[in-house]
Amino acid sequence: MLSELWSDIRYRIRAVARRSAVEREMNEELRFHLEREADKYEARGLARDEALRRARIAFGGVERVKEESRDGRGLVLLETMLQDLRYALRGLRAKPAFAIGIVVTLGLGIGANAAMFSIIDRLLFRPPAYMKDAEHVHRVYLTWVSNRSDRTERQMQFPRYVDFAQSTRSFSTVAAFATWRPAVGDGDAARERPVTAASASYFDLFDARPALGRFFTAFDDSVPRGAPVAVLGYAFWQSDFAGRADVLGKQLRVGHTLCTIIGVAPEQFTGVSDQGVPAVYVPITTFAWDLRERDYSRQYTWSWIELVVRRRPGIAVAAADADLRTAFRRSWIAQAAAMGQPPALESYRPRAALGPVQLERGPQAGAEGKVMTWVSGVALIVLLIACANVANLLLSRALTRRREIGLRLALGVSHTRLIRQLLTESFLLAALGGAVGLVAAQWGGAVLRAAFLPGDFPGGVFTDGRTLAVALVATIVTALLTGVAPSMYALRSELAVTLGAGGRETGVRRSLTRTLLLVLQATLSVVLLIGAGLFVRSLQNVRAMRLGYDVGPVLVVARNMRGVTMSDTAKLILEQRLVDEARSIPGVISATPVASVPFWANEGRPIFVPGVDSVSARGNFYLQAGNPDYFRTMGTRILRGRAFDGHDDVRAPRVAVISEGMARALWPGLEPLGKCLRIGSDTAPCTTVIGVAEEMRLRSLSAESEYTYYLPIAQYAEPTGMALVRVAGDAADRADLVRRYLQRLMPGAAYISAQPFRNMVDPTMQSWRFGATMFVAFGALALTLAGVGLYGVIAYGVAQRRQEIGVRIALGAQATSIVRLVVGGGLRLVTTGVVLGSLLAFMAGRWVTGLLFEESPSDPAVYILVAVTLVVVALLATAVPAVAASRLDPNVALRAD
Repeated sequence: MLSELWSDIRYRIRAVARRSAVEREMNEELRFHLEREADKYEARGLARDEALRRARIAFGGVERVKEESRDGRGLVLLETMLQDLRYALRGLRAKPAFAIGIVVTLGLGIGANAAMFSIIDRLLFRPPAYMKDAEHVHRVYLTWVSNRSDRTERQMQFPRYVDFAQSTRSFSTVAAFATWRPAVGDGDAARERPVTAASASYFDLFDARPALGRFFTAFDDSVPRGAPVAVLGYAFWQSDFAGRADVLGKQLRVGHTLCTIIGVAPEQFTGVSDQGVPAVYVPITTFAWDLRERDYSRQYTWSWIELVVRRRPGIAVAAADADLRTAFRRSWIAQAAAMGQPPALESYRPRAALGPVQLERGPQAGAEGKVMTWVSGVALIVLLIACANVANLLLSRALTRRREIGLRLALGVSHTRLIRQLLTESFLLAALGGAVGLVAAQWGGAVLRAAFLPGDFPGGVFTDGRTLAVALVATIVTALLTGVAPSMYALRSELAVTLGAGGRETGVRRSLTRTLLLVLQATLSVVLLIGAGLFVRSLQNVRAMRLGYDVGPVLVVARNMRGVTMSDTAKLILEQRLVDEARSIPGVISATPVASVPFWANEGRPIFVPGVDSVSARGNFYLQAGNPDYFRTMGTRILRGRAFDGHDDVRAPRVAVISEGMARALWPGLEPLGKCLRIGSDTAPCTTVIGVAEEMRLRSLSAESEYTYYLPIAQYAEPTGMALVRVAGDAADRADLVRRYLQRLMPGAAYISAQPFRNMVDPTMQSWRFGATMFVAFGALALTLAGVGLYGVIAYGVAQRRQEIGVRIALGAQATSIVRLVVGGGLRLVTTGVVLGSLLAFMAGRWVTGLLFEESPSDPAVYILVAVTLVVVALLATAVPAVAASRLDPNVALRAD
């Protein structure tokens, strides 16, 4: 059966590729059979000529036999398809500008969708590479009541992970992991890189074999101090070790620990990290000991790991959730016992649940994923606009060919064959557009990933089968959308009318279809432009917002001791030396050690205020500490009172500066200066408020009830390991210089990192930046397509109405009235699109409210600006055909066929 099928396929291919040879073989075969049949008649006594005639009669006609043979093999259909394809190619070569315009238009639409799908697919739908049985793999989320509201987290403590692993029965694999960015390497080669610390069971989630060596095992991942071994990420192995096979057994310092390299992960293996492709994988127990250098395995106070589990076959999600909830309650009781506190299960209501392995589909999904989903919808709208534009162009072209089509129909060509021929042209254009779109998606997707997604985000359109499949479907749908309506419209009219009209349109049908397509383009363009305006205004609001500090000129400096043992006193001395050295660096304005850095590391301690009950219920209070240069370095303004100075040392009375919001929350309507704070416990000495500073944004740009208090670093009296350095100009330009200066003071393997403060703050603006960029880009593309479409329709309409316009001019119509006639028609179309698009945008506004920043989805300024923009584009698009119409020579127009 298969051999016969393969033989038939080979024959068809050969019949198309070598048609003359196949025809010759068919003729020879038929001649052979005819001669054998003629031999039979000749043996009966007939003459040779008569025998041949009888043989031909018996066969029923040689040509009929040939046609039946071709039909039986499917060759006629293949031949006509090739003829249609050659005809379409000739037609496109005859009008290259027309073809290029359509191909580029479709390419942009298809490419935008392919690029967005490649990103959305990886964020929301595609499981991590190599993951086994992905539909049964989940992240674990914990929820409990905190400050009278539910708090959901995916980070948990190591003993919690042990509790879940030991007390659940619904999972075949329970794996823990955490991704950090410690220093990897020694000396000047040391760089902070993403490192995944994972339990040995982590690799059981994947069907992946090491590219070299082995993964670590349960023996390596022993509590409390795991083996100092490391598995390299494939990209890191290639970039830093040149892909050498002798890397096994070599030493690599990860954080404090000198690890032995035992393996290399396979190419494209990323695990479930959301912070870029890990450079190194180490046992989670090794990493925990490296960070704490003490037993962490029974401490319920350090939440730092995440849990990924695989359900056993036959276990439903609901049953697994119930198992998790029970295990979490037991673990909560164990935690309370370990900390000497009552469990208070009814108050905290601890519960656990499974979530998707993709973060952007889980309960902690960020705004970026939601914005990308909307942008994907926008890409679809762009494709619809492109299809409407191309359909209009093809429709205009088909209408100019109506006389040709009418003649062909009159000569006996079937409607089916003509429709197939016109659709072949549409599919050819769509296929070429799809090829251009894939190139655009490859380039554009790389730009998007570099600008808006985590580093080393895997990509590549041409190597991604799912994206290629989506591009193919988009191409086919595009071909149908752009080809069916023009094909059917061109064949719909009566032959006599078509031939008599000379290719001109007549009656109401003259422009209805193209008008509707144009109104659709204008409507969708308005929706996109309004979305672009709303996101641009949101981004402007974010950038204009005062954060309570400066971002651009500030560097965040952090020391990593990497196993170098020093007393707290020695660390304090080192911190002071680092700050003094930073001040001496050319271009540095000021420097201060700090205890917290907004959007990176925030510290909080219990606050007690005499006469105020339940301080914690009034907000979240975060501690900042620095030297007298702190407020100058940060750029934070003191509103009332004073900042701390050099006199506020460890021997002086305790003082604090508080934020304006903290003052309102604790002493509403009262002057906070001179008030008493007790920090740490209700028996701690009074800390006197000496100043009020402007409010800081600490963890979120839109968070409320987050307040700050500031202490002199001398009274904080603890080594922090962090400092802020203010430079002249952009901090990014001075980061390497500051790092090299300060690295000289670090003992042994200790390491200094210096990165711009902007790196911590900018990711919080990512969703608005991405939304504004993509909406503006797609909106501009849609506006361009709509303008070109309007120009095409108006210009074609003028060409079709030349005789009518000539009559008007001959009867005395002025040029201005002709211009008004043409421009007015275009403006009416655009006005209809503006009204419909504004209504659609208004109705959809409630869905994007949560994605905007201090911006109303019904902002009238945005709607008015978009309407004015569309009107201006309409005026520009109709100006050329309007002027051309006003200059028509009535004699020439009236003589035209």
